[in-house]
Amino acid sequence: MLKKKNLTGLLSAATMTLLAGCGSTPLPPDTGCGVPGGFCAPATPVTSATPVQPTYTPAPQADDGVRTMPVEAPPNADGSMPSASAPASALPAGANVRVALLLPLESQALAQPAEAVRAGFMAGHERDRAGITVNLVPTGDSSQAALDAYRRAADQNDIVVGPLARPAVAALATSGMVSKPTVALNHPQVGGVLPRQLLVIGLSLEDEARQVADWANGEQPAGNALIVTGRATWQQRLSGAFSARWSELGRQQTTVELPIMDGYVDGNALAELRARLQSETPQLMYAALDAGQLRQVRSSLGTSLPTYATATANPGRDAGALPQELAGVRILDLPWTVQPDHPAVGQYARSGSDSLDMQRLYALGIDAYRVARELAARPSGTFELDGVTGRLSVDMSRPTPAFRRVETGAVVRDGASASADGRVFDAAPGQVLGQ
Repeated sequence: MLKKKNLTGLLSAATMTLLAGCGSTPLPPDTGCGVPGGFCAPATPVTSATPVQPTYTPAPQADDGVRTMPVEAPPNADGSMPSASAPASALPAGANVRVALLLPLESQALAQPAEAVRAGFMAGHERDRAGITVNLVPTGDSSQAALDAYRRAADQNDIVVGPLARPAVAALATSGMVSKPTVALNHPQVGGVLPRQLLVIGLSLEDEARQVADWANGEQPAGNALIVTGRATWQQRLSGAFSARWSELGRQQTTVELPIMDGYVDGNALAELRARLQSETPQLMYAALDAGQLRQVRSSLGTSLPTYATATANPGRDAGALPQELAGVRILDLPWTVQPDHPAVGQYARSGSDSLDMQRLYALGIDAYRVARELAARPSGTFELDGVTGRLSVDMSRPTPAFRRVETGAVVRDGASASADGRVFDAAPGQVLGQ
């Protein structure tokens, strides 16, 4: 039976359970891994090789002129529009800013994702290294090890980037130790105000779901939303965040929780849902599912219902021949993953990993370097970056630093098969809008 929910509060936890795109193979308990996409699976080493990337097609423009990107960029204070790609701020002549990169490279569980972030960070440094010295600070698994390493890094450097694991970021946020501008790579689950110099830029499941809700609201201004989810923690976080934002927008919704076992959706539940929708037709569907699960749902329900999803539903280059059931699905993901030809993306060496999650972490490393460099030039200012993880806005002038990332909306291409080079999407537009 369908189960209606009207959530009024946002689910806690503001990032993918540990990092972006956490995989389906569990990590040790304090890392909290559980999101599909290969994060916990073995990944190929990060190299400079260029893998084939999926491409996308822009979402069709609505008749009323509503943009297909989730959020429009507001004008600057002087009334001008923000530039799509501002040059890096100049450092003072002769500057030598020391940046510590604090990563759990000595952790058995986190070494591969840490290496992906490190490689991306150094790719950013390689492209724009003038005036910046990077000092790598490897740590182990424990939060205490991260705190000890942070203390040493802050004593010897001007800016610290890290930690990466969410428990370590939470420990740092409540430690009273933040004494230098610090770029945390994950979202701490702590109450209260964060330290004045702690800027959190980690990738977030909840942020993606909220942006998808805004996108869907713009394209589908009337009607009920069907939210389809599973019982996994990551699915509940996605569906909860979408639901809360949808309610804030004053929209109606129906949520159905499907039984899923070993990646397969229960056929009886799908049949029941299909029968129910014959009399209760929604305007759109939001799917808190992975690509395989979404394919099963659309195979059962049909493909005519406008469908929205986050990066967890990106089939990637492993999809082979494009499943017809995914054609037309609107997906929000990083420019690095869906816009390889975007000017902000193409200027950096590609990751050598076939894992979309490792590529996202590599991209996070690139943008972490760019943010750190801007902080070196404007430690108390505001700035925007057309980043490889999205359009980034930073305001360090507030009592608690503010950060905003707007990702890219794209649509899976209609068509039965991938091209010879393995691409299964068409290129997305070149501008990412932000606020």
